[in-house]
Amino acid sequence: MERGAYIHTCDYWDEVRYSADKAQQIHTYRQTAKGRPLKIGGDRAYAEYLEKKMLGMQADGSVDRRKRYSPAAALAAARREGYGCTVSVNTLYSYITKRVFLRLTDRDLWMKGKKKRSGKRPERRVVHPALPSISVRPEPVNQRAERGHWEMDLIVGREGSRPVLLTMVERKTREPLAFKLPDKRAASVRKVFDRLEKSTPDFRDRFRSVTTDNGSEFLEYEKLVRSIHGGKRFEVYYCHSYSAWEKGGVENLNRLFRRWFPKGTDFSRVPKREIAEFLDWAGHYPRKVLDWRSPAELVQHKFSGDIDAAAGNLCDITTPANPSGAAPSCCSC
Repeated sequence: MERGAYIHTCDYWDEVRYSADKAQQIHTYRQTAKGRPLKIGGDRAYAEYLEKKMLGMQADGSVDRRKRYSPAAALAAARREGYGCTVSVNTLYSYITKRVFLRLTDRDLWMKGKKKRSGKRPERRVVHPALPSISVRPEPVNQRAERGHWEMDLIVGREGSRPVLLTMVERKTREPLAFKLPDKRAASVRKVFDRLEKSTPDFRDRFRSVTTDNGSEFLEYEKLVRSIHGGKRFEVYYCHSYSAWEKGGVENLNRLFRRWFPKGTDFSRVPKREIAEFLDWAGHYPRKVLDWRSPAELVQHKFSGDIDAAAGNLCDITTPANPSGAAPSCCSC
């Protein structure tokens, strides 16, 4: 009533009266100051789909927070599903901060609001001058113009535990590979490639070069590149010290790994089934750098390498990036 009230002057006095037209006029004017309506307000199914993806909700209704999508990846997945409504990444982040969604908050996002902790500077590693540097890597490899060029790294587990993960990413397709090793010795790393070379007919096409860091497990260059059939099996290029960005593809894969297996994980207690499940998820996760396609869409083949038992309880987790979406095969360990 207050909004439509006005003073009406009679013959000898004033009185307060109400006008519905005046009330509507004031209401309409005030609406202009409240901003645009929510773009997703009229499409409840679209909003629920985005929320479920970012919360890690699975098709059976269960929630696996390790499989949460980023806002950008959730939007890309929604576009693939054919939803008519669409919002920008910045708008979606704004909706999350403003608590537009029923359950989703900033705390559910992987990256937002988390400060990087500063740690002690590691001991400086010196590269032998005879080892090939990344600075001499051919330009087609740098430009990701052809397949068969990989980045490699090692993920260590809990302090005092021996098993580690050897992770690899193909530079063009971002195809992921992971191998569970009994220890971080250079010999264990070599045995992975020895076995792959035996079991992969097109090994030299699939593995043309490897870019890695200066860890001691990778520095036995002559032995690492020596083929079991004689000659050189691939090229190896070493990054500069403290330049992890020079192998950013495998570093990003490692960051995804840490979502599932945080620092301090004892890999001796992690079953190969769980690692295979991660690789299958990572192989089907849409990437902005791939125009929101997944590695599985770019890789039309897969291979399986049965790691020899003599390798010391070595477990090979092969790439899950295959069109069928089937879980990758592993050897028993």
